[in-house]
Formats: sequence, C-alpha cells, structure tokens
Amino acid sequence: MVIRDRIFNTITQVFKRHGAVTVDTPVFELRDILAGKYGEDSKLIYDLQDQGGEICSLRYDLTVPFARWLAMNPNIQTIKRYHIAKVYRRDQPAMTKGRMREFYQCDFDIAGVYDKMVPDAEIIRIVCEIFGEQGLGWSNDNGGGFTVKINHRGVLDGIFEVCGVPKEKIRSISSAVDKLDKSPWEEVRKEMIEEKGLTEEVADRIWEFVQRKGGAEVMQELRKDERVTSNDRLRQGLEEMDLLFAYLEAFGTLDRVQFNLSLARGLDYYTGVIFEVITEGSAPPPTSKGQKPPKQPRKDKASEFDEDRSNDPSVGVGSVAGGGRYDELVGMFSGKGQIPCVGISFGVDRIFSITRARMEADKSTPAVRSTEVDVYIMAFGGKGFTGLLKERMQVAKTLWDAGIKAEFAYKQKPKLPAQFKAAEQAGIPFAVILGEDEQVQGKVKVKEMGLDEGHPEKDGVMVDLANLVAEVKSRLSKKSANASVEAISNGVRELQAGQIKEGGGG
Repeated sequence: MVIRDRIFNTITQVFKRHGAVTVDTPVFELRDILAGKYGEDSKLIYDLQDQGGEICSLRYDLTVPFARWLAMNPNIQTIKRYHIAKVYRRDQPAMTKGRMREFYQCDFDIAGVYDKMVPDAEIIRIVCEIFGEQGLGWSNDNGGGFTVKINHRGVLDGIFEVCGVPKEKIRSISSAVDKLDKSPWEEVRKEMIEEKGLTEEVADRIWEFVQRKGGAEVMQELRKDERVTSNDRLRQGLEEMDLLFAYLEAFGTLDRVQFNLSLARGLDYYTGVIFEVITEGSAPPPTSKGQKPPKQPRKDKASEFDEDRSNDPSVGVGSVAGGGRYDELVGMFSGKGQIPCVGISFGVDRIFSITRARMEADKSTPAVRSTEVDVYIMAFGGKGFTGLLKERMQVAKTLWDAGIKAEFAYKQKPKLPAQFKAAEQAGIPFAVILGEDEQVQGKVKVKEMGLDEGHPEKDGVMVDLANLVAEVKSRLSKKSANASVEAISNGVRELQAGQIKEGGGG
C-alpha cells in the first residue's frame, strides 16, 4: 500500500497540474447502461442478481459511467475530470502481472468541443509526465523506458474497408487484430479465417497494413498507396494524425510515440485516436538462445475467460495504460446532443507490479518505509528504571500538537536495544531520548539515526524540552533539503558522465 499510495499521489498531482477536477460514480450501474459498449469483452461484466428491482452490473470501467454522468448533467458541457476507483471484470487473474478481477483504474478525460487534436495531444503529454522523470521515473537511461502506441479508428476501419472486410465484421476483426501484441500473426490470421469468416486473401491484405509501425514515415508510406487515398475515412484519419504529430512535437513528446497500425483497442465506443502505453514489462520474458518458450497452460473450463492468456508465462503484463477518443458515447445516454470526449485509463495494479519488480531487482533502491513517522520517542535508565511512560506520552503529545509524526513503545519499561531496533526497522530518521537525570533538568537528547562512527553527533545532542519542537522541525527541514541537493548532484554527475562518454572527452 505504501508503493501504491505513491503511485496514486504521483498520478493525481499530474492530473491536477493540468486543471482536472474529480468526480465519483456508483460501483454498480443499470445493466442496460453497460450492455453493448465493450464488444467481445462484454462477457467479462459481473451481473448482480435481480432482487426485485432493476437488473444491475458492477462497473467494467470508469469511462461509461462518466459518459452516463455527463448525459445526466446537461449543464456541464466542458470538463477535465479525473477519477480513481475500483472496477470489476470476470477475468482470469494473474496476480504477479497485476491482472485481477477487482482492481484500481486512474482515469483522466477531457470532454467538450475544442479544436481538433488539441485535447488528444494533451492526454499524451500527461502520459509522458506520469511515466517520465517528473512522475514515476520510467526513463530509458535506467532500462525502464516506455512507448505510447498510437493509432486512429478512422485509419484502421478504412484499412479494413480497402482490404474487403464486410462492414458488419469490422468490429470483430478489429478485436482479432488487437491480439497481435500477445499472439503471433499466424494465430490471429487463423482466428480471422476460421472463426470470423474472412477469406485468406482479405486476411493477407490486412497483414500488409497492420505490420507497419514507426513515426511520421508510416503516414507517408500509406499515402503512396492508391487504395488509401481513395478512401475518405483513411484520408481524414491521416489528416488528423498529421495534426496530432505536429502538436506532440510542440509538447516535446514525439520521441515517446509510435504510430502502430496493429493497435485496435477492442472496445466498441472509440471513434478516433486510440493509444496504449507499454514498457519492457509489457512484453513476455526473454528466452535464451536455443531455449524453448514456456509451455502455455492447458485451456479448460477453469480458464474459460483466459482469452488474453493472462496466465500464460510467455505473455507479459500487457499495456499499463490505454484510451482514446469517444465522441458518440454521451449521446447514447442523452438522446440529445453529443459531447466529444477523449481520455486515458492507467492500470495501477499493472504499474505496481512492474514498479515492485524493478525495486526488487535494483539493489541500490532504498528500502520502502512502512510508515512516515519522523521521530521515535525512547527512554533509558539504570537500576530502578521507571520507564518514563507518562513523560514519553507528554513528549508525543507535544510533537503531535506541532504536526510532527511521532511514535513510542507501548511498554512501561522498554529495553533500549528493542526501541532502537523498532526505529531502525521502520526507517525513522530521528530519536528523542528521555533519561531520568536529564528529565529532572528539563532536557532530552535528539539523535539522528544512522550516523557513521566518529560523527560528532553520533550520540545525539542535548536540547531543552521547551525548544524540542523547534529543534526537530529544523533538523527535519535540513534533512529534506540535503536529500534534494543530493538528488540534484546525482543528476548532474549522470549528465556529465553521459556527455563525457558521448563526446569522448572533457
């Protein structure tokens, strides 16, 4: 929960930086609200038993409830909204990969009529802030880079049209293409032909397009194809992508983006740009040369809903965030006017799984503190030691009243080694030590934990009890400032080392 809370706080601060306000929606919705919005994934919705009222279901995501909320509040035509809450899916769990039936999502959405692609570009900027150095620190330098895969539903649907996919099959074929990040083309092609009813020729034409990925050059290559230029949906989609790439360059995020024509996002409500965020943890674990990939688990009734192969050891965590534009979803509930929307959802449990794995692998990562306590109040004495329990309580009260986080041992006569051990295990930076002789003089000792032998303040410093709050606050402030300076110095050293390595000299 400590790591999870840090992730929540990091994401929330970025959302607020971009002017978002938060809303909340019920854990369950009317079944009719959720039905028909998720394509083939609708089978993963949890239905609640009818007990004499309306038939309800647990929410599958936070997007459809938000669209329903917008439709019920017609006075709100523009909003930047974020929502952090649990959602529920009848999926096959894979705990180590952050795939669960009950899990948190962090959503950010922009609703309203704006100039084309401006909100979409800001969403990508928010993604880069959350995963970049300003946020979770998933940088390329430490082997934890991330990529934002982008596609456009207009481009994808236009490709299906020029390849000869019947209109009524476009959504189901789109869901099949979306599996290319987990399954090889041979499996996806087989599904298209044997399960979805496409001809081999149409499936092979689709492969010509969906294997392409890269930057702006992908759009240039597509425009050389006469089939592309003759399709209105394709042409319009590419124009919007041109505009998006121009805005992403202005936001300084173009280097994180990959135009990937195999990205489909299986949900039915997307209408324009779609995107997913992947990192090295999204991919399956590598196998050494000559080693066979892990055997896939046998599919039986227990894994009926394991179509995403979440328990397959040869498949990675998957995307850690995803979203897109959904301009027609609000109108499905209001029956009046449309409110264009674009949004992104961050999978906190997947982010957590990758973050924890990195922390375990990086031995230089500081241990995670289980509490935020700053001061541990101790007592020591010789023969006839009373424990000073009430006195420790009074010191704790003084610190708590000043807003300082503090703890003490719940024992009448605690042993000093046990008190130090409790403080060290919790990573508490300071100790306030009460001695019976010093207590008579109205003094206590303030000791910084973890100082090296020979340090002039290794054994602590005497402080008047009346000045304790000021002394502790001063030391906490100084420690925080030193940590900031050290972080900056480390960054400068890394930058200098990189310049020397690249430049070959001073």
